[in-house]
Amino acid sequence: MSHLLILGGTGRTGIHVLNKAAQRGHRVRALVRNPDAAQAPAGVELIQGTPASIDDIRKAAQGTEAVISALNNSRASDNPWAKPVSPPMFMTDATRNTLTVMKEEGINRIVLTSTMGAGDDWARINPVFKALIKVSNIKAGFEDHHGVDKLLRASDIDWTLARAVALTDKPMSGSPHAAEAGTEKPGTRINRADLARFLLDTLEHDTWIRKAPLVWNARG
Repeated sequence: MSHLLILGGTGRTGIHVLNKAAQRGHRVRALVRNPDAAQAPAGVELIQGTPASIDDIRKAAQGTEAVISALNNSRASDNPWAKPVSPPMFMTDATRNTLTVMKEEGINRIVLTSTMGAGDDWARINPVFKALIKVSNIKAGFEDHHGVDKLLRASDIDWTLARAVALTDKPMSGSPHAAEAGTEKPGTRINRADLARFLLDTLEHDTWIRKAPLVWNARG
């Protein structure tokens, strides 16, 4: 059992992380903007605040042993092409704050959600899709994911970036697949519940340290 700090725990992937971490017997603390509105499982400690504030992260991180971040940029709707409403580089700034606090607290392990095409995987994106990204609302999210990737690679902590393919809300379908980019042809989808399972498995078993695997569980 570990004492975990969860960031982004009220999001569509993060709520699965909270539930599965609690089910597995971890002590769980989540930093959330509105604890009264959070649908967290029993036993999860909710700390009011935002990862945009380093002082809020300091308050939430005290006594914890590892971090899972399911943060993502908010959009005007669930449509992936919708206008972003989060501050520019929200995830990058939150990750910078988190890394600073982790160093202060002596926390050495973090697992984060990312996306296919982030960081060094950008070179593998289809050129047509890449051109579309550059002129669409998705561009802001990719720039933010690139920023997170860069920060982690420059750090000296044990990080894992789970680069999800297209996310769905379908029920869990079994153990997700993971591979380093360029070594296997990934499936096209992963449901959020299975992604949450992967994040916890990776943390518990100390796998994929300082790596950024693609994660998927459906083909076609």
